[in-house]
Amino acid sequence: MKNILVAIDLDPSTQQVVDYAVQIAKAFEAKLWLIHIAEAEPDFIGYNEGPQYIRDSFAKELRDEHKTLQSLCAEVKKAGLEAEGLMIQGPTIDMILQEAKKLNVDLIITATHHRNFIYKAFIGSVSTELFERSSIPLLAYPVGR
Repeated sequence: MKNILVAIDLDPSTQQVVDYAVQIAKAFEAKLWLIHIAEAEPDFIGYNEGPQYIRDSFAKELRDEHKTLQSLCAEVKKAGLEAEGLMIQGPTIDMILQEAKKLNVDLIITATHHRNFIYKAFIGSVSTELFERSSIPLLAYPVGR
């Protein structure tokens, strides 16, 4: 195992998932790819359309997420591992699987959150859909229990 992709959503449990991924990467002397799929730009916001304050707010949110991702990568590097952070916009599952194939990863690590039936029925679960669609081994780390 030389390449591990860690799908993170930058919620409060992200650090737990990254710490766990570091343990696994150290055991295999693997490179960690931290990937965050950012919210896609709203359809009504174009380069020249929409209120400026909305475009500014969206841009600030993306900058903040990118800084957080880079900070996590710096922590991984301090732990003695090779790491890179990727922030991509688009459909979450599609982007994770596309990047995993492009980077030739050996394992995908993601968090699995304890959600109730109603939430899963209407919103769905990233880890569940990844299990269904991925041909790459997937490790789901339980958080929030």
